[in-house]
Amino acid sequence: MSTEQRAGPVAAFFDVDGTIVEATVVHYYAFYATLGFSRLKRILWTAAFLPKVAFYLLLDKLSRSTFNRVFYRNYGGMNAQILRDHSVDHFQQIMKPRLYMDALTRISEHRSRGVRVVLVTGSLDFIIEPLAASVEADDIIAVHMDDVDGHLSGTLTSEPIGDREKARIIREYAERNHIDLAASYGYADSSSDMPMLDAVGHATVVNPKSKLRRVAADRGWQIADWK
Repeated sequence: MSTEQRAGPVAAFFDVDGTIVEATVVHYYAFYATLGFSRLKRILWTAAFLPKVAFYLLLDKLSRSTFNRVFYRNYGGMNAQILRDHSVDHFQQIMKPRLYMDALTRISEHRSRGVRVVLVTGSLDFIIEPLAASVEADDIIAVHMDDVDGHLSGTLTSEPIGDREKARIIREYAERNHIDLAASYGYADSSSDMPMLDAVGHATVVNPKSKLRRVAADRGWQIADWK
C-alpha cells in the first residue's frame, strides 16, 4: 500500500487556465463571441476587442476576482443553450490543442495511485466539463452563470473563484469529503493562486514567472516547467 493510501483520502487540486491548458478565459470568450462568424468578421471582431485586453490585463493584476466579475459581464445576453451545445466543439478547437502533455501525465499518475483529481477554476462550468471528462477528473469546482429567459445573465451565482476564495473553497471541499489536505497536492501557475498552494501539503507551481518562482524557492514548493 502506498504512503498516499495509508494517509487516508488524498486529492490533487489542479488550476486549469495556464496549468493544464495554455489558454485563458479571454480565449474561451472569443470562441463563443464569434460563433458562426466568417473569417473576415472574426478578424474585425478581434481588432475591435483587442483594445479592451490591456484594460483586462491591468484589472487582473490588481485583483483576479474583480477581473472575473467584470469580464463575465461580456456573456450577458448570449444564448445559453447555444453556448452549452458548443462546449465540446470549444474543447476540441480551443482547449485540446493547448493541453500541456506533462499535465496530462501528472493527472494520470495521480489517478493510478488512487488520488482524487479535482479541477479548481474561475472558468464557467459548462466550458470546463468536456475537459474534466477528457482527463477523467473526479470533481470540478467552477463558477456558474444563471439564465434569464434563455440568455446568460452576465453575473456569476457565487463569488469568483480566485485569490483567497479558491483556498477557502478547497478547504471546504476537503472538510466535506474528509480529504487530508496535508497529504494532498496543488498545482497552479499564478501568484493569485498562492493561498490555494498554501492550503495543501505538496504544492507545485507550473511555468511560474519570476515572482512566483522566487516564492516557490523560498517556501520549498516544487517547480514544474511543462510543455
